[in-house]
Amino acid sequence: MCLLCDLRSAAATSADDEGPAQPRWQPRRAFLLAGAAAAAGAALPVAAQVDVGPLSAARNLVPADQIEGAAVQQYGDLIAKARSQRALAGPEHPQLVRLRGIAQRLIPYTRQWNDRAAGWKWEVNLIGSKQVNAFCMPGGKIAFFTGILEQLKLSDDETAMVMGHEMAHALREHARERMAKTAGTGMALQLGAQLLGLGQLGDMGARAGTQLISLKFSRDDETEADLVGLELAARGGFQPQAAVSLWTKMAQVSKSQGGLSFLSTHPTGPDRIRVLEQNVPKVEGLYRAARRS
Repeated sequence: MCLLCDLRSAAATSADDEGPAQPRWQPRRAFLLAGAAAAAGAALPVAAQVDVGPLSAARNLVPADQIEGAAVQQYGDLIAKARSQRALAGPEHPQLVRLRGIAQRLIPYTRQWNDRAAGWKWEVNLIGSKQVNAFCMPGGKIAFFTGILEQLKLSDDETAMVMGHEMAHALREHARERMAKTAGTGMALQLGAQLLGLGQLGDMGARAGTQLISLKFSRDDETEADLVGLELAARGGFQPQAAVSLWTKMAQVSKSQGGLSFLSTHPTGPDRIRVLEQNVPKVEGLYRAARRS
């Protein structure tokens, strides 16, 4: 679930302010990048059980190393801020140990969805906050907020579905695609507050999320993340049906609490759940094989 939220870093300006403009891309460079789309590994993984189509060619207008580098910096700022406000879980925290264990089971299957993932320095952290939120930034930087684990009482299988979904947004490079479509050929690439700024950490210093993560992805992006995340989790040995129970639970809790921040960027509904139900059988074999190994 794409991480969501309205967080920004102390170093970033408000989302209403303009972030620092980056050098303009030369038209020739943009043209060459666009023309290289076919060679950028757009095909689906051979062994994929879910069908989400090729990666977007538009993403090639934005250099991957630049957006990943910016994400790493912003993630570092967020973690440092959380630590300074005593909101960052220590390495022995049971929930953090649990999250890192789940990640270790999913990461081996990420490269088949994006070759760049093999070089990502994956990182998982837990921030103390009542906010129902989680995200994975470009480059494999993951953060969960205690609220999503505690308020939804997520099982390991459901937590794996949340993590897989967020990882899928990074693997499918949805933020990079969105930025490319926003910047356009020959326009300045903004890696400032509008897209990557971290926000004011609320009254408990951990209202986390980032503009990058709080982007409202398209319906197609959300479907891709649901399905790729479902397959990642199944390959990691997590019960596929948990994807359905997760979103059903999300909708129920949202209704009882008058809305969840997570759903501001990950709307739920019968259509979403129906698509997941249709795809669960496709990955059951992967789940059973993982459990046998």
